[in-house]
Amino acid sequence: MRTIKIIIIAAISFCICQPIIAQKQTPPAGGVAKDFKLSAKSVKTYPNGLKTMVVHYGELPKANISLIIKTGNVHEGPNQVWLADLTGRLLREGTSTLNFAALSKKVAKMGGSLNVNVGSNQTTISGTVLSEYAPEFIKLVSDLVMQPAFPASELDRLKSDFKRRLATQKAVPQALAQEQFYAAVYKDHPYGRIFPTEEMLNSYTTAMVRDFYNANFGAKRSVLYVVGKFDDKAVNNAINTSLTKWKTGPAVSYPPVTAKAFSDTLVLDRKGAPQTTLMVGLPVVSPTNKDYVPFLVANSLLGGSFGSRITSNIRENKGYTYSPFSSVNNQVGSSLWIEQADVTSEHTVDALTEIEREIKRLQTEPPSKEELSGIQNYEAGIFVLRNSSPGGIISQLNFLDLYGLDDSFLNNYVKNLYKVTPETVSSMVRNYVDYNKMIKVMVGDKDTIQKQVQKAKATPRTF
Repeated sequence: MRTIKIIIIAAISFCICQPIIAQKQTPPAGGVAKDFKLSAKSVKTYPNGLKTMVVHYGELPKANISLIIKTGNVHEGPNQVWLADLTGRLLREGTSTLNFAALSKKVAKMGGSLNVNVGSNQTTISGTVLSEYAPEFIKLVSDLVMQPAFPASELDRLKSDFKRRLATQKAVPQALAQEQFYAAVYKDHPYGRIFPTEEMLNSYTTAMVRDFYNANFGAKRSVLYVVGKFDDKAVNNAINTSLTKWKTGPAVSYPPVTAKAFSDTLVLDRKGAPQTTLMVGLPVVSPTNKDYVPFLVANSLLGGSFGSRITSNIRENKGYTYSPFSSVNNQVGSSLWIEQADVTSEHTVDALTEIEREIKRLQTEPPSKEELSGIQNYEAGIFVLRNSSPGGIISQLNFLDLYGLDDSFLNNYVKNLYKVTPETVSSMVRNYVDYNKMIKVMVGDKDTIQKQVQKAKATPRTF
């Protein structure tokens, strides 16, 4: 009996161990992403300057529609911060014939919703509706931009919302770091103005909103994107009978921006804070530069992916932070490379030291082919996924339009990713990521930081 038990136990142990042994085997190599090919699109420009891009995509009976206007916070004056946002919010309140409730109900019956988003460079009016309602939604968007109500009755409520939003964001260390960082880089340019004062918000009137709208909105700055499944004839007829009658408006124009790399260290005091928010970076190449795609690969390897050098160092090895990341932030006329991390207060300068070490190491030591291959597969996979939905296609088409790129940028993107060599990665970091020319913002306990800074023989500017 005992012998039988031993045999049974041995057999069970063998069965249990088999999956464990199997798990330790080297997994097969991941597949290489296929080249991306942009879907066929129909592009038209109308006499009033409106541009349309129409793409048939997928089998779901839905259409994604976006009217993207090249205006936003970049066109605000020094005392108009968030006026573009207020214009967008009031725009959503309805037309001269449809109030917000009626507008929302009408869109809901189409199986969708209406969104108005304001960014630095663009204002987007968008929605996803059932295919048969695509023409009706286009006419509704046309009505919204051609006959906005801008109801004075909603102004005080929206301004109160904005003041609450301002107070909330000004209490968040990441937002404070962003405010100081962008102000240091862009100074008096609109890109350098992140938050208004409460006095600014109080001063805004519907007349100011209308003036901003009249000065910046119009067909010449606008592109209508329709992607999904829809009836061509009905969609074209809807465009011809609505948005083609919109005012021409101003030409596309962005204020020139000059952003130069220089060294500056800023400390914003948060007494007793258990962690410091770090934001370090500098201006880099923009999407129109031939080095842009290779630089994206270098960024991903340096700090822009979970397995990146900086993340592995200060998160996995040192335990200074939980979620560091770097990114390339594009705006018309300027791009920034930024590394951001929330680190334990006592390791603020240690984290900066390790970030500097990883930058300089990659400048002089090219990555292995295996490490680079993993990053390339990751970036290629993300790119293909990004273009696998109607919304993603609109985003990519808009990117091409905003930065004046042709279709080859997207069609050759995957191919160009895989052209990057280990030596190219090092040269990208060497040429564009100079730690000694970075702005470094620290939001945390000043006394704790100061002791570390003095120990490291650095001299910050405090405020």
